[in-house]
Amino acid sequence: MSFVAQCIEDSLPIWASCLSTPFLRGVADGSLPEDCFKGYIVDDSLYLREYSKVFAWGIINARDMEDIRAYYSLLAFVNEAEDTTRLHYLRRYQLTDAQIQPLPLRPENRAYVDYMLDAAKNAPGAAECMMACLPCMLSYGWIFGEIIKRSPPSDNSPYLRFISDYAGGQYDAVCRAWTDFADSACQDLSDARRAHCIEIFRACSQHEYNFWQMSARPRTDI
Repeated sequence: MSFVAQCIEDSLPIWASCLSTPFLRGVADGSLPEDCFKGYIVDDSLYLREYSKVFAWGIINARDMEDIRAYYSLLAFVNEAEDTTRLHYLRRYQLTDAQIQPLPLRPENRAYVDYMLDAAKNAPGAAECMMACLPCMLSYGWIFGEIIKRSPPSDNSPYLRFISDYAGGQYDAVCRAWTDFADSACQDLSDARRAHCIEIFRACSQHEYNFWQMSARPRTDI
């Protein structure tokens, strides 16, 4: 079993619990009030801004060009591929990035990004940085794959595009590439660093759960 697979196995109960959150149950059956989803898109936009900085720290701490190219490709995916659907929903809710960027991160969101940035900033190598950023991407693929399998959304669901984005072959391919890079970075770690990496992965998975719980409450400032 690869190291990333071990991390996933350790955190899978947390990922599974995410499926039972009111937000994801509502997304799955289309019943989520759109003011909650509107708040989620704002929070996700603010999160992605900070998430991009995790890769910036990875680049700063990189030891060779191969790592820099990997971080650059990941950053490009976040800024380009993920932006398409995010901007679609911002337009739906008549919002712009210029309007929402000054807004504060809610406490659960702030705690999450602060944890990731601290892990990446103080990482002795790529392993810790990747353990901080992977739970977001990999858990999304698993969660929305499960939603598609268990209760495929109807064609008129306002969340069909959102769900489909994370359950497609292109997203799976990107996740596999990230996983391969992380497994390479985690080779030959000491027992202490392996344990710390698993701890980072689990903590970020728990922050994902907290983010989903937060998202069931609409923002009051938009």
